[in-house]
Amino acid sequence: MHMATCFFDTLKTQPFWALVLFSLGSLSILKFSFAFLKWVWVNFLRPGKNLKKYGSWGLVTGPTDGIGKGFAFQLARKGLNLVLVGRNPEKLKDVTNLIMAKYGRIQVKTVVVDFTGDLDEGIKKIKEAIEGLDVGVLINNVGISYPYARFFHEVDEVLLRNLIKVNVEGTTKVTQAVLPAMVKRKKGAIVNIGSGAAIVIPSDPLYAVYAATKAYIDQFSRCLYVEYKNRGIDVQCQVPLYVATKMASIKRSSFFVPSTDGYAQAAMRWIGYEPRCTPYWPHSILWGLAYSLPESVVDTWRFRFCLGIRRRGQLKDSRKD
Repeated sequence: MHMATCFFDTLKTQPFWALVLFSLGSLSILKFSFAFLKWVWVNFLRPGKNLKKYGSWGLVTGPTDGIGKGFAFQLARKGLNLVLVGRNPEKLKDVTNLIMAKYGRIQVKTVVVDFTGDLDEGIKKIKEAIEGLDVGVLINNVGISYPYARFFHEVDEVLLRNLIKVNVEGTTKVTQAVLPAMVKRKKGAIVNIGSGAAIVIPSDPLYAVYAATKAYIDQFSRCLYVEYKNRGIDVQCQVPLYVATKMASIKRSSFFVPSTDGYAQAAMRWIGYEPRCTPYWPHSILWGLAYSLPESVVDTWRFRFCLGIRRRGQLKDSRKD
């Protein structure tokens, strides 16, 4: 009691500016402590939701490789039946066989859709496949990027069209096909796969169109989250950084670069919570680091990094010729 009295007596003798600084410092420490405890809770302690409460079926686009394949296996592990939508029938068959061999108690339906092709016909096939099914979870994973970094004037018409058609139109129309039944049942979860290229870093030079399509996904997701959160439908944009996938041209996983299974396993625990998240916790450390640096520094680093990717890609192309 005596020590506390001395402490407050000392404060009374300090000038006003010192008291202001002390108060601001205390608030900053309190704010940091709260943020840190929340980070620990959501990343390590908070339980994942029971996804079967949304419905007995999950639909995954782009399920034959990468993150989509990881999601397909994780949903099957949770006991959800699957609708797998991809362009390669043989790969769809292979993934189905692997899932059925491991989780034989579930049902799996496949729909062959080339998102760079006749998308209207593809959406029609998806609607027919899910007619009467209780699709509670939608994973909009399908997406494409550049073969390698390039300036915008070097992006050819085919690549430009496919980037927008697959990443923007594909995600939008699949959501439009699945959402009405969720609204009718008043439950559902939609996960759209964004990218750190559009959200974590201030710019992604030499990947301008890809980054812009993922920025669309982020805003599209946030708007739907607000529109439908009172109707029992949880919409979320997940923001991975680098994952060991063919798209990222990374073969080996590491602490900051998870395998597709590692990412998907982490991602499952976040479904139904925040409208935007980066599920793999080491990625959140990199996100915080990027935000702590001046944007000009990150821009300069990223530009140089992508110029290196461009040089290696051009060299690889020249060897093919």
